[in-house]
Amino acid sequence: MQLPLEDVKILDLSHALAGPFCSTLLGDFGAQVIKVEVPEVGDISRAWGPPFYNSETAYFVSLNRNKKSIEIDLKKEAGKELFFRLVEVCDVVLENFRVGTLRKLGIDYANARTRNPGIVYCSVSGFGQTGPYRDRAALDLIVQAESGMISVTGEPGGRGVRAGVSIADMTAGLYAAFGIMNALRVKEKTGKGQYVDVSMLEGQLGLLQGTIGSYLADGVVPEPMGTAYKALLPYQTFQTRTKDLALAVGSDRLWRIFCPAMGLQDMLDDPRFATNAARSQNRAELLARLQEVFRTKPYEEWETLLLKHGIPVGAINTVDQVVEHPQVRARGMIAESDHPVAGKVKLVGVPVKLSETPGSVREPAPLLGQHTDEVLQTYLDMREGDIAALRRAGVIGTKRPTAPVQP
Repeated sequence: MQLPLEDVKILDLSHALAGPFCSTLLGDFGAQVIKVEVPEVGDISRAWGPPFYNSETAYFVSLNRNKKSIEIDLKKEAGKELFFRLVEVCDVVLENFRVGTLRKLGIDYANARTRNPGIVYCSVSGFGQTGPYRDRAALDLIVQAESGMISVTGEPGGRGVRAGVSIADMTAGLYAAFGIMNALRVKEKTGKGQYVDVSMLEGQLGLLQGTIGSYLADGVVPEPMGTAYKALLPYQTFQTRTKDLALAVGSDRLWRIFCPAMGLQDMLDDPRFATNAARSQNRAELLARLQEVFRTKPYEEWETLLLKHGIPVGAINTVDQVVEHPQVRARGMIAESDHPVAGKVKLVGVPVKLSETPGSVREPAPLLGQHTDEVLQTYLDMREGDIAALRRAGVIGTKRPTAPVQP
């Protein structure tokens, strides 16, 4: 059976993380992703190492599977013409350059749609294409700060901290994929393309909906709460005799099960703790009592007891433990890929499971310019002599042999 996006062609000008993450999500489900890179340099993440797999950075290899790489100098007129010829046969253009960059080059949406009215053109930026911050450069840290995410992340009474992963970039990539899919759905019905404007800032606001909604409701400015959560409790980590335990008593019904299971019948009968709202008013007393109890046994005993009673509980795993986690393994979330230089590499698998047309890791991340000739021949029906002429003019990158796997 065909993959869901097998007939979708994406011209991917993006680099670093947000854009490539988006195109990887679409490529996993069959989209034909043509990754356009700067000749001889490529995506900036090709230099983001260590660690390396031989000469390839783990960062790039992990984020760019299921794509074909083509080198085009978009500053040259002949390079721009190649871009527009590819636009004519593609469904989507994806880019995450600084706002205005592609307009100056003359390859923005306004020009692209004159060559293909059905093109879906998605731009991912820090703050969006309009507004007073539109021209600001923005990496993940900056957007986590500006969005308020850092202000609510960290320990109580301490300075806010950056989330441990680049959530501003990756959330923008998710929203970009969502926006592209919506625009393609409209194109199916009308034949018309459109512009998709995705900002990292707004992606963070999407994640902060509950936090912002809470502030708008009561006017109290949220602050870091460590692993705790304002709306529910107990909902945080606790120290046991051996290691920390994550506990989520997400309802009053679960609270009424939790207390007897823990031998805390007196707390169940105490009006200070009878409801979530009451527990919120008496947070300090509640948490101190629970922490005292949890320290009396090792994690493993608490896990067995709480799971027996249906109470959500979990260990705080390190990344090496997650990679070997039985659930992660059972769901096929550590995939393998054979790369021509990096060799056999392991990477995160496809996180969305479709029963009939599942996504997959089919091809490794490409070498720089690996598919230049193939793409020009397949998509534009160009002859070898014409390709050689473009190469001599510096419009496309140097032809390189595919290197064998290094021992």
